[in-house]
Amino acid sequence: MPDPPPNALYRFGRSLFRPVAFLRGSARKSPATLTYIAVFWLLGALTSSLTTGPEGELLNQVAVSADSLGTNPAALLLCSFWASGPGGYVGGTVAVLLIGLPCERLLGSGRFLLAGFTGQVAGALLAIGFAFLTSASIGDWSRALVSESYVGPMAFLAAVAAAASARMSTLWRRRLRLTLFTLLALLALYAGSFSDLMLLGAAAAGAFAGPFLDGRRPRLPHRLVTSRREARVLVALVVLASAAGPVIAALSDAAVGPLAVLRYLFTSADVTTPAELAELCNGGASARECAVARLQLRAGPAAFFLAVLPQVLLATFSDGLRRGRRFAWLAAVLLQGTMTLLAAVRIVVVLTGDQARLLPPGAGSSVKLVLPMVVPLAVFALLLMTRGLFPVRAPVGTYRRLALTAAAAALILAAVYLGVALLDRDGFSPQATPALAVADLPDRFLPILEVTSRGPVLVPVSLPAVLAYEGVGLVFWLLACVLLLRSFLIPPRTPAIADEERARELLRAHGGSTMAWMTLWAGNTYWFSPSGNSYVAYRADSGVALTVGAPVGPAAEMPRTVAGFAAFCTANGTTACFYSVDERVRSICAELGFFSLQVAEETVLPLGSLAFKGKKFQDIRTAFNAARKQGIQARWISFPTAPLALTDQIRAISEEWVADKRMPEMGFTLGGLEQLEDPEVRCLLAVDADGTVHAVTSWLPVYRDGRVIGWTLDFMRRRGTGFRLGMDFLIASAALSLQEEGCAFLSLSGAPLARSDARHGDDGGNGGDDAGSPVMDRLLDRLGATLEPVYGFRSLLAFKAKFAPEYVPLYMTYPDPAALPAIANAVTRAYVPDLSLGQGLVLARRIVDRT
Repeated sequence: MPDPPPNALYRFGRSLFRPVAFLRGSARKSPATLTYIAVFWLLGALTSSLTTGPEGELLNQVAVSADSLGTNPAALLLCSFWASGPGGYVGGTVAVLLIGLPCERLLGSGRFLLAGFTGQVAGALLAIGFAFLTSASIGDWSRALVSESYVGPMAFLAAVAAAASARMSTLWRRRLRLTLFTLLALLALYAGSFSDLMLLGAAAAGAFAGPFLDGRRPRLPHRLVTSRREARVLVALVVLASAAGPVIAALSDAAVGPLAVLRYLFTSADVTTPAELAELCNGGASARECAVARLQLRAGPAAFFLAVLPQVLLATFSDGLRRGRRFAWLAAVLLQGTMTLLAAVRIVVVLTGDQARLLPPGAGSSVKLVLPMVVPLAVFALLLMTRGLFPVRAPVGTYRRLALTAAAAALILAAVYLGVALLDRDGFSPQATPALAVADLPDRFLPILEVTSRGPVLVPVSLPAVLAYEGVGLVFWLLACVLLLRSFLIPPRTPAIADEERARELLRAHGGSTMAWMTLWAGNTYWFSPSGNSYVAYRADSGVALTVGAPVGPAAEMPRTVAGFAAFCTANGTTACFYSVDERVRSICAELGFFSLQVAEETVLPLGSLAFKGKKFQDIRTAFNAARKQGIQARWISFPTAPLALTDQIRAISEEWVADKRMPEMGFTLGGLEQLEDPEVRCLLAVDADGTVHAVTSWLPVYRDGRVIGWTLDFMRRRGTGFRLGMDFLIASAALSLQEEGCAFLSLSGAPLARSDARHGDDGGNGGDDAGSPVMDRLLDRLGATLEPVYGFRSLLAFKAKFAPEYVPLYMTYPDPAALPAIANAVTRAYVPDLSLGQGLVLARRIVDRT
């Protein structure tokens, strides 16, 4: 079966707004899903199950339970064609439409049905096996599992969703599987029903079967390699999913899992006043009965909200994590650490006292005591391990102002509550007094599960009392969440940002090399010349100041700028290293006694009379002809303002490229997705008639005297299953388009660790030979050969040759050969800052093997 269009999900979403076209297209492309829905409702109507669900003997025949293997194995398949009631039928139908239609389009009808029913059966078998195997160790929970049954389409859908993920792009496969399995695992812990375990097992079976259904073997798990942006999204998804488990459990009054405590908020109250609560607790009631009564007495909208307040805050912080915010990371770590500590305290209390009221009846085993710590502890560890992903700091004073605003709101709301309590004293039970109102005030704001050791001081009776009682905490925390979300949107303002804006103005005014726009990327530090007209962008690491290309500024100031930066580095005890500079900067450095090595080769395409004619451009014309036959066109966009349907595909293509390399995405002079956010960067896409993006390139402006005179190629990505000649087509299309705009040249950028011939580093300053150059030169050659299978720099240089460009060598200059080890370390850390220890050892071993 041919691969489906990669943007099928987008077209599916758009078709939902066109009902007629939606039904016609679904009947043609997803017949199994629509047939399933028809059978689902028809069987429900014929068996009178639409209002009550299957009952009596029918229930025994179609519901899966722990006894199904011995009594009725056919139920393992039949269970998905019935639901438990009207809510199950309506909700199941909606779920089938939202999940089944796109999954069937991805898998095909046959694979769709095979994945669903196979996964459903496997999930049932796993749930049955778990219930019996744990009956001796988890007590009442496993006994409840043995007594439960399951009907509905959700296990079928969990299996097909996991199986269909094998056919998705790397980006969405990761996101879907991470979210799906995190939620299902949390449901198994927090709700703990037979159906939750069955869903988890079905999804696991579907994920295992997906690659086989796609005609390939499953790959063994390996280290997750992704961009920093996507890594943040994945961590945020884990935190968000971890916050959903307790909330889902709290919405169910039948939760039986080891972490389900909040269900007591949804049972009928045995007491209605604090006096009745005191009488119950002092009259011989068990500790658990007393705790349940306290929870029930607090029941209400505010009680539920305050009960899940930690999860609400975690969901809020997940948005900040997605944006790389350090405050969100710190707050999430503190909250998760506190939740873990409180869970540990509860365990100690249960083991050493009479606090068993917080656990379900009979749940005294060590397994059930430890489980409440597992989720917060796991998320806590994940956040600690990913600390480096969240460096973005808000401007100074942001959270001081937020705290002052929140404190003012708390004081106002507290005053409102106290005012209502004093003005409407009879609206509370017992009658409100200033002392009682003040004593009850903290409970209006604190998470409810942390104050269950004592009953409420006051209970509202009248409408004004209820509104104040329920409203003050709700309003305060909603306001706090809104303020937090707004703080994550405030652009970070640091000295580096101010320097970057100053550098951008100088670059536009005076211009620079073809790499000059890279000096504006995040992570650079700036040195400005005494005249204020020139600057040098550099990365400081290991005592080395590694420049990003040549200095930017008036050409007449170049010698003074180079000498001034070198003197600045000497005065600060660092080694100046001019990296990826042209022959002019190299000559200036040679006069200062610097040595040099060639580290890259830039390819430049002159414009003005370019025409891809003649034998040497046959490959380019082939690409144009193939694109025309397939209906593929070149389309210019600005990434920040482009439609989501395009930008999301670009992210998916990039993540697929990074994942296939199994090494971190390089940076420094090689841009990624983050660099596309600049509104002055242009993107050229290869897009077909269906809106599918096959390839993408980005182009950086080259300024001279206040205007753009050329463009530099930076970001290059092609869809693995897309148009094979996409890069040839896009580069050639860009050249012709920009030539029409009057540009003078096109730089196809430099290829690090690659050269078009056998030239090595020339002698440096002082007219002498650099004793370190031959050694370093050989090392760079070996490093380039080692990285070739991963990053393909030499292949890239060979690819660019088909455009018949001019070759411009790029050099690295340095003052002392003894600094080469430190320089090599600085260059490595600049290009691959996220290189793990394991990846570094593998890379080092490859280099050694080639020596």
